[in-house]
Amino acid sequence: MKQLAQYQDGRLELQEVPAPTPPPGGILVRVTHSVISPGTEKMKVEQARMSLLQKAKARPDQVKKVLDTARTLGWRAAMEKVKNRLESPSPLGYSAAGEIIAVDEGNTRFRVGDKVACGGAECAFHAELVAVPDLLASPVPDGVAGWQAAYTTLASISMQAVRQADVKLGDRVLVVGQGLVGQLATSLLAASGARVMGVDLVSSRLEVARQMGAERVVHPGQTKVEDAVREWTEGLGVDAVLLCVGGKSPAPAEQAITCLRDRGTMVIVGIYDATLEWKTAYMKDIQVRYSRSYGPGRYDPQYEWGGRDYPVGYVRWTENRNFEAALHLMKSGGLNLSPVTTRRAAFHDAVSVYNDLMASDNADIGVVLEYAASSSGSGEIVPTINTRPAPEVRGEKKLTGPVPALHVIGAGNFARTMLLPHLKGRVPFGTIVNQTSLSARHVKEKFGFAEAATDAASVLAASPERAGVVIATRHHLHAPLVLQALAKQAHVFVEKPLCLTRQELAEIDAAMASSSGSVLVGFNRRFAPATAEVKKALFGIPGPKTLSFHVFAGKLAPDHWYANLDESGGRVLGEACHFFDFACHLLGRPVQVTAQTVWPVRGSHSFPDSVTAQIAFEDGSCAQIIYTAEGDYAFPKETFRVFAPGLVAECENFQKLTLYKGRKAVTHKYGSKGHAEEMQQWAAFLSGGAPHPLPYVDSRQSMLLTFGVLESLQQNAPVKL
Repeated sequence: MKQLAQYQDGRLELQEVPAPTPPPGGILVRVTHSVISPGTEKMKVEQARMSLLQKAKARPDQVKKVLDTARTLGWRAAMEKVKNRLESPSPLGYSAAGEIIAVDEGNTRFRVGDKVACGGAECAFHAELVAVPDLLASPVPDGVAGWQAAYTTLASISMQAVRQADVKLGDRVLVVGQGLVGQLATSLLAASGARVMGVDLVSSRLEVARQMGAERVVHPGQTKVEDAVREWTEGLGVDAVLLCVGGKSPAPAEQAITCLRDRGTMVIVGIYDATLEWKTAYMKDIQVRYSRSYGPGRYDPQYEWGGRDYPVGYVRWTENRNFEAALHLMKSGGLNLSPVTTRRAAFHDAVSVYNDLMASDNADIGVVLEYAASSSGSGEIVPTINTRPAPEVRGEKKLTGPVPALHVIGAGNFARTMLLPHLKGRVPFGTIVNQTSLSARHVKEKFGFAEAATDAASVLAASPERAGVVIATRHHLHAPLVLQALAKQAHVFVEKPLCLTRQELAEIDAAMASSSGSVLVGFNRRFAPATAEVKKALFGIPGPKTLSFHVFAGKLAPDHWYANLDESGGRVLGEACHFFDFACHLLGRPVQVTAQTVWPVRGSHSFPDSVTAQIAFEDGSCAQIIYTAEGDYAFPKETFRVFAPGLVAECENFQKLTLYKGRKAVTHKYGSKGHAEEMQQWAAFLSGGAPHPLPYVDSRQSMLLTFGVLESLQQNAPVKL
């Protein structure tokens, strides 16, 4: 299939990419129409065409992330991550409509052949096929054409803004900015019984605003907006202002406050960095509200990707219900989209359409892309649904020669930065699998894979036995994919954690007993050069040792996928397992653990993201692991100290190691946390003749310790291991 791709140097391409696979509980849609949002999407293209310095000024949040990476991993790794980001294509589009051609077995709402509207910058791309979760799609009612339904997401953005304004019948509302979202808001306000004044610097947009329901229109270059509002409202001021603009200029906010009545409401709809003049806003006692995208549910992974709807008695208007309301208005004629549809073009002309939009004199408001009836020039695409077969395959646990190919499942930035560069050229690359078609194709071209795909199950089913498999997906997929790979006698590298439950661990135990394959878990810290130096220094020192490991992980963003417990298992299981494994690597077999968390488990996360674990080992050694979200970013992310007779080892971020011995301090510096060394040793194993770098029994022990930590938290008591 074809998809529109944007590169960070500003290039746009229509690329041939593998067809996507429906997400769990989701659908696969053949797109018939999608809408370009000139404001948002032009901004993305403009940012892509900026110089590095301009990009840094425009996105200081990303600069901060780079600095944090450099502090913990070093500048080389940080710049490699930046390079990967800059050279990787990204999708465009977030509002589309089409026909369902496949439904995941977990979906109960939709059927093949249903017409649907789709939303979401993570899935509703400008592409011939899109894979969409259940609650980011809505049935298209009879009487609504495909080109109209494609506006649903954008109309829902405007609808949510109107809801935030809490407009009543007869209220007078000022809509500043008559781009596509502003025009749709104008129409929705008029449909709700409000009186609307539209403001824009482009005269042609003001004529359209009249057709969309604006009672009055104002061009700020010709008439002072404040005077027009005073005359229109008999000096009272408007009840609400919708700021459908972008940028950082304080002028729109100042103008909005001036135009508002006492205790009026200002709603910020666009990507606008508002600066408020305190005294004027305070004296008027105005309310300032931000309108978040399509409505409640947006950016909540448990809602959007987990399919967990909010009860209507508590949340009347979710993003999916806004979709339904927008589609109903289209059907009833309450939302007329013809005036804002200034251009309809074929999808295969998308690149030239975007180039036209970037022209300074372009006056387009809504641009609809129309797709051919067939989703592929080479014939019909038949999607494959993941049914997760588990055949019984037996064999010897022995690597008799080089693996025939290495398949990689998951093409995120971690795999592209930390894993694949160290495997390239050492083992033959087979198929790269990723849920996002564009990323799959990009990684295939960059690293020289033979094929790209989106369905892991079909790739594993067709794979020759004893192949190599890298699993770098989200955590909830680790165990199922490991089991499928072991059934094919594959040699598996799986990023930590190995699994999310004891039941999954038992299933992997059984699979290992009957498979000739192997499993390496991505506990990279034990492979770091600093770790090797500490092990070397400890060798031959008798008696118990003490380890103190401090990890400042920082606050977990509510929209990070780690906040979805079903996908990640939580931070203790999904991330802190690294440090429990490190303790086992240095100190041996754990026998008991006592754990506690410092903050109550309530609020934005229903699971602990900070833990302190005290671990006792078989030989009398002990370890204290502090993994915390609380702290300050000036402090190093990872620090540990090891105390042994005649030796103290102190390490910061696995980059700086100081050994105190014989009243002397010797400092070593390194540039790796062990990813490169781990991949090199595993590549040597896959090539034949080298031992497996991390026996399964050791990884299993670390997972059992992690489960013990969680049980100690739940039981508020020590747990024997």
